[in-house]
Amino acid sequence: FFVIMEQQDVFYESSEYIQTASGNKVSRTCVLCGSKNIVLNGKTIVQSECIIRGDLANINIGRQCVVGKRVVVTPSFKKLSHGGAFYPLSIGDNVVFEDDSIINAAQVGSYVHVGKNCVISQSCILKDCCKIEANTVLPPDTIVPPFAIFAGSPGVMVGELPDSTQDTMIDATRSFYRHFRPNKKS
Repeated sequence: FFVIMEQQDVFYESSEYIQTASGNKVSRTCVLCGSKNIVLNGKTIVQSECIIRGDLANINIGRQCVVGKRVVVTPSFKKLSHGGAFYPLSIGDNVVFEDDSIINAAQVGSYVHVGKNCVISQSCILKDCCKIEANTVLPPDTIVPPFAIFAGSPGVMVGELPDSTQDTMIDATRSFYRHFRPNKKS
């Protein structure tokens, strides 16, 4: 996804996306449940067929994030002695969720990269500057430390990221936003 040094332009039909005053680009095919409880902090791209469940609890998505196609984002549920409750989900800045992933985390830090077709189970915590490889399934309550690479099913630590991860993710998400353009014909 972000291995390419020079990002190629990605074109979209301008009629298929809504651009907000703060620069967010949200596909009209997304399902934003409880939209008043969903905060996109600016220059975030939410691609087609995503589902974001703000009707369950508040969801706050940071600046310059990329939510890939068909991603599902839901807040975590905690069982309590007298029932249960959904807890607000905070997602940091410069985060990428690639296509077809399910995010049910308690918290996602900044500069996080989640690959394609991942499942981040309930109450997981992804700390800043970590990477989840494609097709990974994180079991409930997993804590991914900073600079860790997790892979597999169940997801386990398989490596470490370099100290430059924060700068790499900032550059990658800015570049993706800059190259995510409306069709010239639109």
